[in-house]
Amino acid sequence: MLREKEQQRSFYSSLYERIPPNHILRQIAGAVDFSFANALLEGSYCKKFGRPAKEPELMLKLLFLEYLYNLSDVKVIEEASVNLAFLWFLGLNPEEELPDASLLAKFRRYRLQEFSLDEVITEILRQCVESGLVKGSGVSVDSTHVEAALKRKVPERIMRKLTRRILKGLQKDNGYVDTSVCTSIPDYTKIEDPKQARQVMKAFLEETIKASEPLAGERTRRAIEEAREVLSDEKFLLQKGIRSLADKDARVGRKSHDTSFYGYKMEYTMTTEEQLIAAVEVQSGEYVDGTQFDRLLDRTQESGVKVGEVYADKAYFRADILDQIEQEGARAYIPVSHSAYRIDAEKFRYNKDSGQWFCRMGNGTVSCRRLTRRRKEKEYPLLQYVFDQAQCAGCAHRAECMGKQQRRARRLEVSLNTAQLYEASQRQKSEEFLDKYKKRAAQESKNAEMKRFHGLARARGWYGLRSVAQQAKLTAIAVNLKRIAALARGKGPGAGVKAAVFSALSSHAAAVQDVWLLTCRRQLAAC
Repeated sequence: MLREKEQQRSFYSSLYERIPPNHILRQIAGAVDFSFANALLEGSYCKKFGRPAKEPELMLKLLFLEYLYNLSDVKVIEEASVNLAFLWFLGLNPEEELPDASLLAKFRRYRLQEFSLDEVITEILRQCVESGLVKGSGVSVDSTHVEAALKRKVPERIMRKLTRRILKGLQKDNGYVDTSVCTSIPDYTKIEDPKQARQVMKAFLEETIKASEPLAGERTRRAIEEAREVLSDEKFLLQKGIRSLADKDARVGRKSHDTSFYGYKMEYTMTTEEQLIAAVEVQSGEYVDGTQFDRLLDRTQESGVKVGEVYADKAYFRADILDQIEQEGARAYIPVSHSAYRIDAEKFRYNKDSGQWFCRMGNGTVSCRRLTRRRKEKEYPLLQYVFDQAQCAGCAHRAECMGKQQRRARRLEVSLNTAQLYEASQRQKSEEFLDKYKKRAAQESKNAEMKRFHGLARARGWYGLRSVAQQAKLTAIAVNLKRIAALARGKGPGAGVKAAVFSALSSHAAAVQDVWLLTCRRQLAAC
């Protein structure tokens, strides 16, 4: 049951006067009103029945402190019990009891749904826009990886685990394992060829499923269903699907051509001037950057940010993304991706008014037709342009240009979006583009801040996409609150990250020294 919180201050609240006015938590509370949390989450509480619950605002603030100072559930409660600044930020009197640490886990699981955190991020940023802390119109988008809490396992080991679960289920359901079911699991470590080891373990697992199904009870049926689900994934034996039974959502992704990671990807938008995160999406490690770009842009605009410029790396140089940015009336500052645009600008240029391609000798295309090319059992639509035959015949660069083509005129095959991407590629050569694109560098420092100081480099021991999404979004809120405190002090972009941390640590030490005053007054009151 959710009840209204009493705001009456006790006699001991006078201790809060010793918290310095420049403390980071005072600056955050002065810039952001967190009272919206109760209305946002009231639907997840019963209004008339049950024991009085802790206010959502209090629980959210505890999570904010946990991620702001990179603490665990237990540590944040311990710290709050002796830190006057924490108690003041939570809106408690110094003598009031804090909730048990286990309540934070229950709050995350049962009350704090993923969409609620999106609304929290949006509401905090909306308040900053209304108060004038956010004035710029530039937005940058990027992604960063989050390592899973578990190590990836080979398919042979997973299949051995699945087999053991089925045998254990038979033992629990029936009290014994029938002799018709073989219990001698092959030792795949003694098979030198990995492919052969996988086939041996797969065959044994399938035979175990077949023999166990007629004898299966409830526990065994669940184990068999899990095994069939894993084997049905075509990517499993290729080591591109499930790599852990404890964390089935994590996947292998690529950081570069030579390095990979196992876990998740966090993609987010951030204001370039104020460096405040506006929207967050979390997907498995195999996620392709830019797939959720439309959702990120929509949530960014919901917070009141007027998007006029969009900055991103070359992974976002795609026709659909460029089209959406243009539809929003914004300008894209995204470098050319050679995988999406493969035209040599020194040899060919495009005239959008006439719809023609021109070579470096001035020869233009005279016709165009649409065709398809088949590669690896997939069909790709293309546009084939044909240059003027008469000019090609007498061209001094004919041998170099034609290469192996035994035709009278040069033919140029391009994708359907090449003409559109040509215009974007030409604009990127301007001084204005090169100068403005420097603003995107702030995204890399934000990635480093979240990973080095707030634990986003690795999942916090929780398994599954939903848990990692909560971690990523709470981390985004924490770094936003730090940045808001710096902006409230009137510092420019890029300032305040380390200063906010050092200010918090120094004022925290001063607040801890005053705890003995509270203890003495409690003892006097008891007498």
